[in-house]
Amino acid sequence: MKAVVFDLDGTLLDTLDDLTDAVNAALYSQAMPSRTKDEVRRMVGNGIANLMLRAMPDERTDAVLSDIPPEDEKRNVHKRLLDSFKKYYDLHCEDNTTVYDGVTGLLKELKKRKIKTAIVSNKADFAVTKLKEHYFGDLIDAAVGEDEASGIRKKPAPDMVMKALDKIKVSPDEALYVGDSEVDIETAANSHMKCISVSWGFKSREFLLSHGAQTIIDAPGELADVFLTEG
Repeated sequence: MKAVVFDLDGTLLDTLDDLTDAVNAALYSQAMPSRTKDEVRRMVGNGIANLMLRAMPDERTDAVLSDIPPEDEKRNVHKRLLDSFKKYYDLHCEDNTTVYDGVTGLLKELKKRKIKTAIVSNKADFAVTKLKEHYFGDLIDAAVGEDEASGIRKKPAPDMVMKALDKIKVSPDEALYVGDSEVDIETAANSHMKCISVSWGFKSREFLLSHGAQTIIDAPGELADVFLTEG
């Protein structure tokens, strides 16, 4: 194995407190009721546009932007929510976010073994870049965040993974994908990569198993000690 592609939220970083605060700051700006941390946990994974759509009152939890007519006032409200979220999160994305125990040690071990690393996240690209630099620096070789405006589809499409692999000059069959959600399981499958799911993130072991997880680890060290030793 020559490389590992990591999801970010719920895999490398516990970002849930800052995400919840940003969601509620945006909702407050439009006089909408707040969401609990557990509600936000269930809403994340498909990008911030869908996160804010799901956070709006009385929306289906599987709602997507195409469900809203272009001229509907609801779309205008959603845009204001999204703008508010981005402004708040840009200023506060590091307030309470922490690196999961064992992650830094894992990344150092991978670097020692000359295994390349990348982050692929449906979080906005500006935030992915900022968090990567702040928490990991040169321990991560490349980072790709959501940028559908440029024609690169977000996860679970394989586009972002392919972009990351191109940056580190590794093919899919030489890389491992690691994530904490059903979106990550789908992304790995669509990218023709083996997926390792983690139990310490935003989704439970039971949830992951019910969504097709084949291999689940309970601590970052297991990745270095077990799955990469044959590498």
